Amino acid sequence: MHFLYFFFVSLVLGMIYIHLRFTKGLSDKKSVRFFLLALVLSVVLCTFLTLLAKIKGHAGPGIDALAWYAYCGIGILSFLLTLLFIHDAIGCIVSLFRRLFSRGTPHPAQAGQRRFFLKKSVAIGLSGGAFMLSGAGIYNAKKTPGVKEVIIPVKHLHPDLDGFSLVQITDIHMGSTIKKNFLEEVVQKVNALSPSVVALTGDLADGFVKDLGNEVLPLGNLKSVYGNYFVTGNHEYYFNAEQWVEKVGQLGFTVLNNTHRLIQAGDGRVLVAGVTDIRAEQFIPAHRSDPAKAIENAPFSHIKILLAHQPKSVYDAAKAGFDVQLSGHTHGGQLFPWNFIVGLDQPFLAGPYIHKNVFLYVSRGTGYWGPPMRLGSPSEITRIILKGA
Repeated sequence: MHFLYFFFVSLVLGMIYIHLRFTKGLSDKKSVRFFLLALVLSVVLCTFLTLLAKIKGHAGPGIDALAWYAYCGIGILSFLLTLLFIHDAIGCIVSLFRRLFSRGTPHPAQAGQRRFFLKKSVAIGLSGGAFMLSGAGIYNAKKTPGVKEVIIPVKHLHPDLDGFSLVQITDIHMGSTIKKNFLEEVVQKVNALSPSVVALTGDLADGFVKDLGNEVLPLGNLKSVYGNYFVTGNHEYYFNAEQWVEKVGQLGFTVLNNTHRLIQAGDGRVLVAGVTDIRAEQFIPAHRSDPAKAIENAPFSHIKILLAHQPKSVYDAAKAGFDVQLSGHTHGGQLFPWNFIVGLDQPFLAGPYIHKNVFLYVSRGTGYWGPPMRLGSPSEITRIILKGA
């Protein structure tokens, strides 16, 4: 919930900045500026109402329409704010050079007219740029995710495990702007990869089972050789995680709640373990995330793999003796320039990392959260393949 407070404070400050630095440039009429301010404030208000409605368990076409307006508006304003900030930063540098090296000044009347013309031209240009970036972002977010293939070299890998594949999907965020048809396309693409194992690493939905239970039914059609596995993300805990655990279990998944399973592939042995989200105990004390417990009393295996929604679990995973960790949560930042901001909090943003002896892979996510947009961080279905080094 601390993130939501930060989100809304940042949102309000950003909208104030846009009003002070942008709306005056579009028109000198108070009525037009008032309309633009009201439009910006309506996006902020609708975003708040959308999140409140979801937390309170309200759903339906009306809430979906509200979410589309709010989240698209947030995306457009986010791009506008970014472009405006870049413009102002450049403007400050140019202004400094002019003061240092300019020898003459234009006539006051001419300067005023030219200044207003430039402000209006810049405002129109920035608006156009924000809409163009938003359109590209929507296209990238709504198309079926591509397959990202990741080879994990493993020393002394058992020959029967050479080519063993795990297909990871994560951070789908089923809800107002992501529906069953999107998930059906994802399932079809996963099945075409003929995975040894399917791993769903949390944040399946943004809503309650009573509202989204039918939307996630395509998960029941996922096929793999050795089973499908699920661990909770932080968003499950906003919407009654225990009900989501039960629902996903009914769809054929093995839920790994600080537990493990041994997979026998020929004479090769793979241990697949999973932990709850690292903030789970704030909602359900019994769900405290514990990689050490997940591997406790585990039988011998040639490789030990941990499914953990948040990458930061890798610190405890290394202590527990895991070889590989698969995570999501960050979305890779999802939307420029948020990838830089998320990176301030997340030491592992996207892609492969090595932490001590653990190979960590952080997926950019299969869906998206909030604005139905992705730019600079494409969604993915991740195919992880074990190869002998």
